[in-house]
Amino acid sequence: MSKQIFVNLPVADLPKSIAFFEALGFSRNPEFGDDSGACIVVSDTIFVMLATHARFRDFTPKAICDTSKAVEVLLNLHCESRDEVDGLVAKALAAGGTTYDEPEDLGFMYSHSFVDPDGHGWGLFHMSATPAQT
Repeated sequence: MSKQIFVNLPVADLPKSIAFFEALGFSRNPEFGDDSGACIVVSDTIFVMLATHARFRDFTPKAICDTSKAVEVLLNLHCESRDEVDGLVAKALAAGGTTYDEPEDLGFMYSHSFVDPDGHGWGLFHMSATPAQT
C-alpha cells in the first residue's frame, strides 16, 4: 500500500481557501469536511486538510504562525511537466495567490512557486533528469 500524506493547514477564510484550491484543479472530498474544515484531494496519496483557525487550535497548543511575518512551512509538489508547473502558478495567481520569485531552469529541474491566500508557500517542480554527478 502506498503511503499517504495529509497536510493540515490553518486558513482564515475556509470558503475562500476551498475556492482557491478548486481553481487549481484539485477536488474536494465532501466526506471529510464541515463548517470548520475541508479535505482537498491533490492526488491519490496527497491530501490538504484545510482547517479554520479555531479548529486548527484543537490540534496544537502552539500559536498559529502569522504568515505575513514568518514562514510556517514550504510545501513542494512534483509536477509531470514544465507546462504543469507554469499552469498551476498561472491558476494560483488568477485565483488570488501571489508569487515572490521567477521560474528557475537548472536543466535537469524546472521550478516556480506560489503563495496561497493564507500565506503558505508552494514550490512546484518538474525533474526531467537527475543532476549530473560531480
